[in-house]
Amino acid sequence: MTHNAAADHGDHERRAAATAIEGAVTQAFGVYGLPLPALVDVPARATQYSPLVAGASALEDAPASALAGFVLLAPPSTLERRCVIALALRAVKPGSPFTVLALKDKGGARIGRELEAFGAEVRDDARRHHRICTTARPATPTGLDEAIAEGSLRFVDAIGLWSQPGVFSWDRIDPGTALLASILAAQLPLAGRVADLGCGIGTLARATLAASIAISELTLIDRDRRAIAAARLNVPDARARFTWSDLRAHAGGLADLDAVVMNPPFHDGGAEDRALGQDFVRIAARMLRRGGRCVLVANRHLPYEGILASAFRSVTLLADRAGYKVYEAVK
Repeated sequence: MTHNAAADHGDHERRAAATAIEGAVTQAFGVYGLPLPALVDVPARATQYSPLVAGASALEDAPASALAGFVLLAPPSTLERRCVIALALRAVKPGSPFTVLALKDKGGARIGRELEAFGAEVRDDARRHHRICTTARPATPTGLDEAIAEGSLRFVDAIGLWSQPGVFSWDRIDPGTALLASILAAQLPLAGRVADLGCGIGTLARATLAASIAISELTLIDRDRRAIAAARLNVPDARARFTWSDLRAHAGGLADLDAVVMNPPFHDGGAEDRALGQDFVRIAARMLRRGGRCVLVANRHLPYEGILASAFRSVTLLADRAGYKVYEAVK
């Protein structure tokens, strides 16, 4: 096939997919994530199902065969991705348009084979470093229940906590979190109103509450709805409060806190983003009362010293070992 013929063929397939999507606009349509408009058409009124978009609907709760189409920006990890694809296929009517896309080095090279394993006939395209697979939902997809079970919320015996593939450090205790928890228990018990920013499945909050009866309330905040769901099971303490929110967009109305604990994230969409952790430091400073404390752990290579010094009155390095640093910053 010549270059021009291949381009024409690709344009034809994109137009066909767009036509199928347009036909579903008047019916319920689903989208997972925030795919680039230049890569795929998504109806303006599509229901968002990503757990990373605050307020989105839960895909696991979507009725079977209820949606007239779906566009899915696939996550990079295998168990999570297969589970999400299976949940979306379950939610879509047989024969409805179904599009999955991902960066080639973030699962895109695998999504075609994964769709075929579910019984779909796949057409694929490549643009802007993405693999884009289009299909129609098969009448009788295979293997959905198994993929959903593998990627769903479960109790992980190895860590003794509830967790789910796709959340931060889902099947192991993060070493930085463990270091911070040990310091809070041994030398820095907290008191009053506390928040755990980017709480994940609640590992740090659980340890923080266990270390101090003087804590009156601890609010766990995370942008991942799945992490909050796991944290509710892992932190059955009456002092715990849970908030599903992207802190950079909405800080949950917290103010005049006595303390903040955190292992701030520094990845967004799989890429390192140092500004993300620095934003968490600024947000923590705004939440605290004067004299309030922020206790955080960070990978040694991350440059938080400058932002801590500018946002807080005093900063103390409590530990520097095993590739991690723990700071106490007083407002």
